Amino acid sequence: MNIRSGSMISVAWLALAVLPAPALADAAPGTPDARHAKPASHRGAPMTTAARKPNDSGVTLKFRLDATPQVGRGTPVVLQFSGVTDPEGATVRLSADDGLTVSGSDSLTLPTGKRTSATVTVVSEREGLAYLNVFITQKGAVSAISIPIQTGTAAPVMKPSGELKSTPDGEKIITMPAK
Repeated sequence: MNIRSGSMISVAWLALAVLPAPALADAAPGTPDARHAKPASHRGAPMTTAARKPNDSGVTLKFRLDATPQVGRGTPVVLQFSGVTDPEGATVRLSADDGLTVSGSDSLTLPTGKRTSATVTVVSEREGLAYLNVFITQKGAVSAISIPIQTGTAAPVMKPSGELKSTPDGEKIITMPAK
């Protein structure tokens, strides 16, 4: 062992001795660590504002999932509507993609000038991505919004619709059959 490596070991020991003990522990005293933490609640999560188009119904939709979707278990979806200006109010119709079921009523009536909240429960029948479709009608105009419900880790799979080929220059292209 030479002098240089011995001095490096001494410096390492000195650095460890100077560090305060709580810095070496998993967590500070009185605070829960990751092994004992409670699962995160989605209730405090911020609402997502759905995208709007210039010619839509004029009603703004915000939404949030209050649980992580699991196969066969209900997932509460909180919907919040605002911007209803028609004196007759607005209507909401809900539908779900294949593999997703809406529990309870699939329609709502929204009053004029008030923010309205509703919680809808959806049940996933299988892993993968499905959508809760929300159709909002006001003054004859309709907004269509699709809320993604991702159950499990299964990624969406594209249907094969063409054949991958290379051009003479080496560029990859997908040839599509004409219908």
